[in-house]
Amino acid sequence: MDLSNTIFELIDMRSFSNLWFWIALAVVWSSASHWVLGVPWDMALRARRNGGQAAADFETLVQVNVSRLLYIAEVSALMLTSFASFVLTTLAVMGFYYHLEFAQAVFLLAFPMSLVGLLSLRTARKVRGAEMTGQQLYSQLHRHRLAVQGIGVVSIFVTASWGMLQNLSIGALG
Repeated sequence: MDLSNTIFELIDMRSFSNLWFWIALAVVWSSASHWVLGVPWDMALRARRNGGQAAADFETLVQVNVSRLLYIAEVSALMLTSFASFVLTTLAVMGFYYHLEFAQAVFLLAFPMSLVGLLSLRTARKVRGAEMTGQQLYSQLHRHRLAVQGIGVVSIFVTASWGMLQNLSIGALG
């Protein structure tokens, strides 16, 4: 047995029948829902509940992450947009035109996360533009989190449906 066969057997390029793909999908969406604009959601809940120093820390961390996101968008938006478009288009063509299952799986992870990225940028602009603090900031981040969770639910449903279709069409034994 040569090295390439061993590696491909270990990785299992049939993504939709691989447990690791489904674990990665769950971790990606769990993390996206927990980290709202780079701030852990439990910190937002604690700040809302306790106020005081916890609220000040929360608002400071939100402002730092908002500034970071907007700086990245201002400095390299064109390059990031071009690169992301190239990667997503390449994955879509390789996956759905050339029927490469690994590219389909990566596309079904990356495309919705790009939507979350755009949504995060939009929310960061809202937070900065309105100079949100206190209850207004919590409400905005809560709406953002619900939107991310909505995208996640739709993404998981589409990915699971497509994965089941792929597994049924290929068969249990490949």
